[in-house]
Amino acid sequence: MQTMHSVDQGAAGRQAGGLDDARLRRLRWRARRGLLENDLILERFFAAHGGSLDESTVAGLDHLLDLPDNELLDLLLERVDEGALAGGSETRRVLEMLRRC
Repeated sequence: MQTMHSVDQGAAGRQAGGLDDARLRRLRWRARRGLLENDLILERFFAAHGGSLDESTVAGLDHLLDLPDNELLDLLLERVDEGALAGGSETRRVLEMLRRC
């Protein structure tokens, strides 16, 4: 039998966008990069959007985090065209969010 207290704990562990705290922590850990510039941009992204991430935004972010550090930085700084970027429109939307951070 589930008590009211256990229901409240489950709700408290969720962010407004639907990600639970543990998943958000894992995503932030995965976003740690070897280049300081990427780390700074990603940290600002999480500060601005971490509490409102939804599944589609996480999917787009996952595509970007799969890239090597230098390729990600080139995209963030608009040194290369994102035309061949995998992940479709959601990945491009997250890239624009990152560029604004």
